[in-house]
Amino acid sequence: MTLTPQWLDELRSRITLSSIIGRTIKITRAGREYKACCPFHNEKTPSFTINDEKGFYHCFGCSAHGDAIRWMTDQRGLSFMDAVKELAAEAGMDVPAPDPRAAKKAEEQASLRDVTQAAADWFSQQLGSSNGAPAREYLTKRGISDATRKAFGFGLAPDSRSALKDALRKFPTAMLVEAGMLIAVEDKEPYDRFRGRLMIPIRDARGRVIAFGGRILGDGEPKYLNSPDTPLFDKGRTLYNLDKASPASRQTNRVIVVEGYMDVIALAEAGIADAVAPLGTALTENQIGMLWRMVPVPLLCFDGDAAGQKAAMRAATRALPLLRPGFSLAFATLPAGQDPDDIVRARGAAGFAELLDDAQPLVERLWAHEVAASPLATPEERAALKTRLLAHADAIEDADVRHHYREAFRERLDTLFARKAPERSARVPWAPQPQRGNRRFAPDPRLQPPADETRTIGQAGIGGPYAAALLGGLLRHPAALCRHEEALARLAIADSADAELLGRMLDIAIGQEGLDTEGLLAILEPMKVYNRATTLLRADGMHFSFNRPLDKQDGADAAREAALRDLDEYIGVLVTQPEIRARLAEATADFQRTMDDAGLERQQKLRALDEDLTRRLAALSEDSHQV
Repeated sequence: MTLTPQWLDELRSRITLSSIIGRTIKITRAGREYKACCPFHNEKTPSFTINDEKGFYHCFGCSAHGDAIRWMTDQRGLSFMDAVKELAAEAGMDVPAPDPRAAKKAEEQASLRDVTQAAADWFSQQLGSSNGAPAREYLTKRGISDATRKAFGFGLAPDSRSALKDALRKFPTAMLVEAGMLIAVEDKEPYDRFRGRLMIPIRDARGRVIAFGGRILGDGEPKYLNSPDTPLFDKGRTLYNLDKASPASRQTNRVIVVEGYMDVIALAEAGIADAVAPLGTALTENQIGMLWRMVPVPLLCFDGDAAGQKAAMRAATRALPLLRPGFSLAFATLPAGQDPDDIVRARGAAGFAELLDDAQPLVERLWAHEVAASPLATPEERAALKTRLLAHADAIEDADVRHHYREAFRERLDTLFARKAPERSARVPWAPQPQRGNRRFAPDPRLQPPADETRTIGQAGIGGPYAAALLGGLLRHPAALCRHEEALARLAIADSADAELLGRMLDIAIGQEGLDTEGLLAILEPMKVYNRATTLLRADGMHFSFNRPLDKQDGADAAREAALRDLDEYIGVLVTQPEIRARLAEATADFQRTMDDAGLERQQKLRALDEDLTRRLAALSEDSHQV
């Protein structure tokens, strides 16, 4: 039957959620909401809230969340349609008449589920028979108990091309083919898909058998064989063990993703019930969405070999466009050559939990992978690293998350490639130095530290009026952002709020052509840096041409071009001067140690360059006063 979103919304609006939930658990009014001890996990202090106005419940302890229909399915155990029918009867609504095509499809799916359930029952009988002794012995060697075997519904497919077909002859052959149980080849009789394999049922979120995985017993390929996609089973939209892991995750507030169903079963044997696995494919976007409906940061725990780590990176890159605030992935790396079964056998559940505690955030996994991907000895190789990292960040669709990834990568790049700062003595030695040869080196005033008025540009970052003037100029002339992106990204700004504003403007400019002040402010408005931006545009006392508003009059274009030239030069000074200062400090320290002519000459040249840059800054400000 066809249930439109509009009809379901009307149903929800006619139901008082608190009255539905209050029939099952004790609830207490708390202002405009109700509170209760959560029925989905054990707690003594109420963390379960019910909001009738919004029509949902939420537990702050285990993250259980849903509406009236979800309550009936999750807490009462009803099917979706049974829940809808019961709520509709209470709300006085008629359930829409069945749609013939939808009814036919539902009937066909129900019939296919009959096939897969019958196959699961028959496989289980075969495992328990005398023919199943070798398979039972294999399970015992793997450390899988009888209780676990029954819980997961293990079975056996005999090594026969027609045994299952004969056992399920009450179903039409075409239906067995459609359910994936037989293989149909042109001009040949259909035959059993699974032969000589240990069988593992694959269930949907409601615990119904929809497909199978089969592990070869003995030699042969492929080692693992899954059902093909069918009307019941889409491997890209199914997670193995979701039916058991979903309720378990509400208790643990986590979900673990491992490579295969045998890993899931090994963890379950060790008492770890909140594990799932993809089914022969890399983790898909749909599966990531399913995981995020359980917990905001699923833990991916793939094998430590090359294939496992490659699968982890595929999942990482596939998740990037989907990231949003609060939702990500974390990665626990197993020792090379080991899988979860090896870990729990050697170290138990506690040892496995220790590995999970050391899981890397997604940003760290991307960083570590790219740093290890190639040498970083030359400027070109380092630039390639930056390009790869920023490409990962740019794949993120959410603007806030993308901005923070770019900032995180820039910080790590700065740390990785930063020059070691020269050691500085606490004071400059002014006493006459020992005689060397025929020359006595007297104190040189050029060895003094920079004057107070120029200290705001230094290794601690650009601060005070210099940073304000820069940001104000970029806000008035956004074209300079793209023109100087690399240089601006290298700047260290002392104030964290100003640094964040610059980073945001750079991120915006990269994706916006022809950006003007009004457009830039419109994009910044929802962000917390917006107030700082508007303050800088209104600020008085910044005496640079690029900080003044441009009147719409004759000569405005010339004034704009002059302001942009001044801003270009200003950015060049801000980028260059900290580097000159660092080299000057290093040369000064070297000269104090060696006291040779070459060292003095180098120090004097750097000092002259620094003074010239300071004069250029002053000239830019003076020129602005004269305009």
